[in-house]
Amino acid sequence: MVISKKSRDICERLHTLIPAGAHTYSKGDDQFPSNAPRILSRGLGSHVWDVDGNEYIDWGMGLRSVILGYCYPEVIKAAHAAIDLGANFCRPHQFELELAEVMHKTIKSAEMVKFAKNGSDTTTAAVKLARAYTKRDKIAYCKDHPFFSIDDWFIGTTVVNAGIPSAYSKLSVPFNYNNLDSLKVLFENSPDEIAGVIMEATTGTSPKNNFLKNAIDLAHKHGAVFIMDEIITGFRYHIGGAQEYFGVTPDLCTFGKAIGNGFSVSVLAGKSEILELGGLQHSKERVFLLSTTHGAETHGLAAAKATIEELIVKKALDKIWATGKKLKDGINAIAQENEMEKYIECTGYDCSPILVFRDNTSATDFKLKTYFMQEVFQQGGVLFPGYITISYSHSEDDVKKNA
Repeated sequence: MVISKKSRDICERLHTLIPAGAHTYSKGDDQFPSNAPRILSRGLGSHVWDVDGNEYIDWGMGLRSVILGYCYPEVIKAAHAAIDLGANFCRPHQFELELAEVMHKTIKSAEMVKFAKNGSDTTTAAVKLARAYTKRDKIAYCKDHPFFSIDDWFIGTTVVNAGIPSAYSKLSVPFNYNNLDSLKVLFENSPDEIAGVIMEATTGTSPKNNFLKNAIDLAHKHGAVFIMDEIITGFRYHIGGAQEYFGVTPDLCTFGKAIGNGFSVSVLAGKSEILELGGLQHSKERVFLLSTTHGAETHGLAAAKATIEELIVKKALDKIWATGKKLKDGINAIAQENEMEKYIECTGYDCSPILVFRDNTSATDFKLKTYFMQEVFQQGGVLFPGYITISYSHSEDDVKKNA
């Protein structure tokens, strides 16, 4: 693929005015080979177009936020109708109650909910609640899961920690997925100090030996709050969340990305006895929880409600799982035909496939991944951001062209 002068010029202007040239690091130039499409202009269904008019099958789907498809009619209709009523108000709007009731009905652990605009807002709010509820400071986080928040409690633990006092990161202590002993050690080394345990249900690796339930039980044994980050897994593994799929019940959980089919909505949900600390109807010390001017924009809430309803009515997850399986099987068959199965494998759950690249020692090979992405973009017609996102709109033809 040849990058046009138009695309290059727009990209240069972006970097002049916007740090990193994008508002999410995952969209940045350092995440893609140099021949990847630079600037997109529109999307429809499972396809997107760049500013030069080139069409691509999109396997990124808005950083996994678009679960039904771009410009999905029922979601756009609901959002547009909400905008016609006014986008924001100085008192609660009825849509806030309507979506809260849908969440309460759909997610078993959602006794109460609080809305925001992005996942970092809600995971950090969950951490704050855990600390307030337990009167403790430390947070145990799963270091095998790549991202929880842009806020100091998490980013301070990463290599990109400039501008964050080290005192913050010392309060966040890591454990490993599927390694209950690593979590036990944290509780043993910090008795009565850990406020909460936060992790995703899975990032593709299956929980072993009843790990999720045992981790919850261990947290409760030591008086800690268990927080499940469902920003990515929510509404993709099961309409009731990955927690429903795996049969566990967290104290607090967070949802984002797919819930609004691309519209900006995130949700903090969980036990009322914990969430009510951020409310008014109690005599305990009050938590300044989430107070966002745009957290309850009507069109976002309407889009989320419509998205959930469409997922249920259309049984969309059945198709997403089936499409993912076909894509996985097709990619693995091609790898085997070309004797590359040792180096390239499509694994993970069918609803959220993972393309793994390995070297001769079976270690992750990021160079091979970059070469693969480079060749994909050279062939044209496919937008592959290094991960795979299945939407309801992905068709048999989309799969056949890529597997």
